Formats: sequence, C-alpha cells, structure tokens
Amino acid sequence: MQKISPFLWFDGQVEEAINYYTSVFKNSKIKNVRNHPAEKGGIFTATFELEGVEFMILDGGPYYKIENPAISFFVKCKDQAEVDELWNKIAEEGTPSRCGWITDKYGVSWQIIPNALGQYLGGSDAAGAQRAMQAMMKMVKINVTELEAAYYNR
Repeated sequence: MQKISPFLWFDGQVEEAINYYTSVFKNSKIKNVRNHPAEKGGIFTATFELEGVEFMILDGGPYYKIENPAISFFVKCKDQAEVDELWNKIAEEGTPSRCGWITDKYGVSWQIIPNALGQYLGGSDAAGAQRAMQAMMKMVKINVTELEAAYYNR
C-alpha cells in the first residue's frame, strides 16, 4: 500500500481527467470511483494509478485551482522515444515550458525527463556537465542527442 498519494482537486471534469491521464500513461488503471449523489451526478472521488503511483482525485468545486508549477510530477523516461511519446500526448492541449516542463490541459505540471539527463549533468567531466546544463537551459522538450553532443563538445 502506498503511504503518500498525490491528491488532485478539480471543479468538474473528473471523469474526463481520469480518462485523459490513463490514456497518456501506458501502465495505468482506474481503481475506485465514487459518484456524486444522484441530484448532481458525475464522479465525486476516484483513485487511479499511473506507472505504479496511486493518485486520488476529487470534484471539490471552484474553491481551489491547480495551476501552479511549484508542484510538478517528475516522470523518469527510459529513452528519447518515451520522452517524445509522453511529451506529444500532453502537448496536444497542454502548454510546454522550459527544461522538460509542461503543463497539461488541466493545469497540472509535469517534468518529462530522460534518465540520461542525470548522466550528463552529473558526469565526471565538469566542463562537459556545464555544457550539457547550458544546452538543457535552452531546450523546451529535453533532447538526449543534443545533451550528449554538448557534453562531449561535438
């Protein structure tokens, strides 16, 4: 059992959001759904899983908005193909930012990051790591080939 779970507060669109998130991530499933009382209809609360992480979602009304990149979900991608796939799905109706950050259509911030980023930013060649950092700072979506070229000064 996961001890800590992200909890998302929505104003409507809960069913749409669950379907969206479980379509973006391959390893996902809807676990539990509790509907509003009959007079309002729709989903009140639910749990769903993305890549082994359980999320909770609530249709809590207009009191809070998610739109704040100070909290984001960091997605570790095995390679550039996975970065591209996730990025493209979220970017369809989302807002790309810098350095691998993207805000989805609901205002939730994600960092879509290849595992290789750590290798180049934390590599033993300090000058190479600095070049990789400078290259990354110019990127919107992280590009492993460009990071590698910067690190090795190609």
